[in-house]
Amino acid sequence: MGKIRSRTDNKKLFFDFTYLEKRCREQTTLTDTPANRKKLEKILERIEAEITLGSFDYANYFPQSNRLQEFSRLQAGCMQLRTPIFRDFAELWFDEKKVEWRDSHIRTVRLTLDRYLVPEFGKNAVSAITKAEILTFRSALGKVPGLKGQALSATRINHIMTPLRMILSEAADRFEFTSPYLNIKSLKIPKTDVEPFTLEEVLQILGAAREDFRNYYTVRFFTGMRTAEIDGLQWKYVDFQRRQILIRESWVGGKLDYTKNDGSQREIDMSGPVYQALLDQQLKTGAGQFVFCSREETPFAYRNINSRVWYPLLRHLGLRRRRPYQTRHTAATLWLAAGENPEWIARQMGHTTTEMLFRVYSRYVPNLTRRDGSAFDNLIQANLKA
Repeated sequence: MGKIRSRTDNKKLFFDFTYLEKRCREQTTLTDTPANRKKLEKILERIEAEITLGSFDYANYFPQSNRLQEFSRLQAGCMQLRTPIFRDFAELWFDEKKVEWRDSHIRTVRLTLDRYLVPEFGKNAVSAITKAEILTFRSALGKVPGLKGQALSATRINHIMTPLRMILSEAADRFEFTSPYLNIKSLKIPKTDVEPFTLEEVLQILGAAREDFRNYYTVRFFTGMRTAEIDGLQWKYVDFQRRQILIRESWVGGKLDYTKNDGSQREIDMSGPVYQALLDQQLKTGAGQFVFCSREETPFAYRNINSRVWYPLLRHLGLRRRRPYQTRHTAATLWLAAGENPEWIARQMGHTTTEMLFRVYSRYVPNLTRRDGSAFDNLIQANLKA
């Protein structure tokens, strides 16, 4: 951000700001008084706004400057149109969009800008970025090691590229040029199978679980709640009278936040085991805010619980190592196997339609709504006999 400064020798005010990655100091004939500072600060605000929007003309403000020729060359070399550099427009876009996002998403996008996009494209005019540069950048991401030392996954790369696509699309719309991101498709994500537990395995786990975590895993297995949802579950959202759990907030990044999306806001009906588990849990933590929490009455640190409780429990029982998120998939498959209405199941899971149920889980329930070919086979056999 620019400043209005005063010379030490004659107390004359001057502008001190950055333009096209160059520090600019332009002198004025005004002496250092509060009124003159206020006047120049208003001018500086207009200058910085025009720089951000790509409409700044150095000659309009400083026609006698010795730097006019220098900036004329820089503009010709780095700006095909009168558009801002990527770093400035990205900041403007971020400030405008973050009011729409959850805090956790704001942190994710901020990290993506600072770690990947601004270092790569920050000094380029948004209209000067080419499709070839975008594809080269994406290819390079595939060679960047992630937190565990492995190459970034296709999913992670797509998440990094999404803000770039959105920024260039918005810039193209505002400054009337064609986005270089057109016709660049997201990387294909390898399909991963869900790995639900069988009912027998669920009962094994609950029977062997530590007493202080048995209620926690009972609720996880029989409600299909996401990790952030159960970790952020508060007693004010447990309705024993209607036997419902209200999903309204989640625990993300060490704080309560909005749910994953609007569709995730829902009411989960308590089955018998869930109702009993929550009644029992109320005796332990009912005086506090959170249903499942540490001794300090704060939500569990899920990574710590996974390494200290969940994975040792699976090893002890000789069960295949699976992420705790599989408890959500387990709830869906058990409901389907029991013959529950798919629309009801979708509502419990926070899905807006039943499409995902049939696409993701149907293979675990061969007779789901008779979708195993038997009805057609019986029809053929009956007609053949006739």
